[in-house]
Amino acid sequence: MKIEAPVLSGQHVRLEPLDHRHVDGLVAASAVDPSLYQWSPIPQGKQAAATYVNTALAWLNVGSAVPFATVRIADDEVIGSTRFFNIDRWEWPQGHARHGSVLDACEIGYTWLTRSAIRTPANTEAKLLMLTHAFETWKALRVCFHTDARNQRSRAALERIGGKMEGVLRSHRMAADFIPRDSACFSIVAAEWPEVKLRLARLLDRS
Repeated sequence: MKIEAPVLSGQHVRLEPLDHRHVDGLVAASAVDPSLYQWSPIPQGKQAAATYVNTALAWLNVGSAVPFATVRIADDEVIGSTRFFNIDRWEWPQGHARHGSVLDACEIGYTWLTRSAIRTPANTEAKLLMLTHAFETWKALRVCFHTDARNQRSRAALERIGGKMEGVLRSHRMAADFIPRDSACFSIVAAEWPEVKLRLARLLDRS
């Protein structure tokens, strides 16, 4: 079941449904400092960016992902990308309140930003926008995040926004350096969302 991709807007960033019109912006954003992407496979060059978008749209069409371009509102520049993926729908019985839900659980990932957006409110606000949509519009029960277990910066950032570490999945995915990657798994569940939302709002206020 395909899920319609919304436009999610804040004060600092706007998450637009990813499309081929974003390819040139993705190319420019990723070319600034490729060294940032040691732990994530980020498209470098127009052909790679076009393939990246094609894959994301294929996932969207089969209902397994909702991809976005991250756009800085101040100058309307594409500064990165992110997406919902691994969308999970549970087999609730007929008559259950959750039968026919849009989704029950999902992952947020494929998140990257250009150099100028690092240590700005962009990532915090994007997470606030996405988590608000997941928990308050889709009524998700769980949102999870996986990061390369070696990526200490990403792990600290997920703990900072209120993600709870569940453990390390061994040889979970192919790493950006083409080895079997151990992934640190973090999650937020619906009961924790009000506290996490307040935490994210405070982080934005301080930034």
